[in-house]
Amino acid sequence: MEAKPQQHPLHEIANTPTHKLLLKQWLKEEDLIMGRISLKESQIDGIRKEITSLYTFFFVFHSLSLLLLFNVSSSNDPRLSHACKRSWVPSVCSLIFSMAVIWAIRYKTDVESHLEKLLDREKEDWKLLGKCVDELKKKGIEFDLLKEVDALRRAKSMRIESKVVRKWSPRDFVSMSFFGLSCLVVALTRVILCN
Repeated sequence: MEAKPQQHPLHEIANTPTHKLLLKQWLKEEDLIMGRISLKESQIDGIRKEITSLYTFFFVFHSLSLLLLFNVSSSNDPRLSHACKRSWVPSVCSLIFSMAVIWAIRYKTDVESHLEKLLDREKEDWKLLGKCVDELKKKGIEFDLLKEVDALRRAKSMRIESKVVRKWSPRDFVSMSFFGLSCLVVALTRVILCN
């Protein structure tokens, strides 16, 4: 008996229609997953830019409002003698604006964390699929379609999301610090207008 020259696993796959079709599907699915990963990464970058612009807007608004109030209070206009009695108006406006910006920042950070979880899931799927493609390329015809495909499906469905319960998150500290800054601005508004 002559020993038959052993073919490379990729030649074996090319000669077997089922293995060839599976490899094509998995490679196409890998490309689709990579597209979704890049889309999610760009969405996360966009959300982070929006959060940064909200931070900037918060500080610019309060800086300008305090500067305007200081300029108005430093002028010796006799009509401003009742400014201390009406100091609640800019204080309430400042507080309402601050709460709206804090809510927007909180909402955007929640969206960011949700997108990060989806991105992690997509990356995990891409790694699982990559392992299966590598196994198929290594084994060739010896790759058991039923067993390996079933193992991939089970790995995807059995994925357990670990939820870490935290008492405090960085988002909470950001919200509390912005609330503290808002209260400080309200106090400064009262001090500027009444002195």
